[in-house]
Amino acid sequence: METFSPQELKFSEKALLHFASSLKNNGKSDGVRIGVRKAGCSGFEYFFEFVETKLVDANDFIFDEGDCKIYVDKESLNYLKGSLVDYSEDGLNQGIKFHNPNAKAVCGCGESFTI
Repeated sequence: METFSPQELKFSEKALLHFASSLKNNGKSDGVRIGVRKAGCSGFEYFFEFVETKLVDANDFIFDEGDCKIYVDKESLNYLKGSLVDYSEDGLNQGIKFHNPNAKAVCGCGESFTI
């Protein structure tokens, strides 16, 4: 079995600023959960949600990034291994982008991917 280091998941400064700003505007959450779930036209999609500390799963990996705590469940972390989570602005399009080396194909809309 391959050993996995959760430190292989990286966050750009822009992504961390975006998450911290979103948390500040939300006002009642302690962190952000990111993950992968089965859905979309290619098989998997990324998701984001606000998290309150009392709702954190004991099996979550916690990335304490200063102004922002990012929670990732074990299964999602396996799909995100080696990824860079970034924030980009391209014209009117802006948002979190995953640069995931595990994704073999991404659908045309960019919302889902195949492993």
